[in-house]
Amino acid sequence: MLRVLVTRPEPGTSRTARRLADAGFQPILLPLTETVALAVDAGAVADAAAAVAVTSANAVRHAPKEVIAALAGLPCHTVGRKTAEAARAAGFLSVSEGQGNAEALADALAGGFAGQTIVYLCGRVRFPGFEERLQAAGVQVRAVETYDAVVLDYSDEAVLARLSARPVEAVLLYSAKAAMAMQALAGRPALRGLFQDTRFFALSGRIAAALGDVAGERIRIAPEPSEDALLGLLQASR
Repeated sequence: MLRVLVTRPEPGTSRTARRLADAGFQPILLPLTETVALAVDAGAVADAAAAVAVTSANAVRHAPKEVIAALAGLPCHTVGRKTAEAARAAGFLSVSEGQGNAEALADALAGGFAGQTIVYLCGRVRFPGFEERLQAAGVQVRAVETYDAVVLDYSDEAVLARLSARPVEAVLLYSAKAAMAMQALAGRPALRGLFQDTRFFALSGRIAAALGDVAGERIRIAPEPSEDALLGLLQASR
């Protein structure tokens, strides 16, 4: 059975593990990052804003209740299905769902909100393209950082125990920060042999680039930034 290392943080790790097991893979769980909530001043979050934009479900899950309450009446534009589900569960009353691409969402919003302000619920570390596209179109973006991703530190012994001291055939990478942590792990002398023949599957080209030269020709990039596309790529490579 193909052993697949899952590096995303909870609660995504367990969800992905179930999907892998159902598809006949053996999931090995090694979250490389942990998502933590940030303190947010709810004071003037919604002041003069026309809408809310969300490109990560974590941004909604970790937003304080008072922030959600202040924004819930505004139209909420999300990047895709999972983010839309999280926004509805949090209490947003009017939620629209994009096609899974942040740049496409920015382009869709640019025409309708020129000269207005959009509240962007987001993480501390994020790809700047979404905000840059909106700002170039004359949309004011008020970024409200609700969470951060913290790299988890594992000893060599802990990684060897988690992997049963055996190589894994595949690694799933969901963020650039996790890819950089994976690069560091794979470069350790005690662990290098575990990843010499491993294939790496990245959610985007940016994530693949963050892995550096660890994978060489053994890196595959999902055709779109969704888990369905990533797992489809894994299935096709069996």
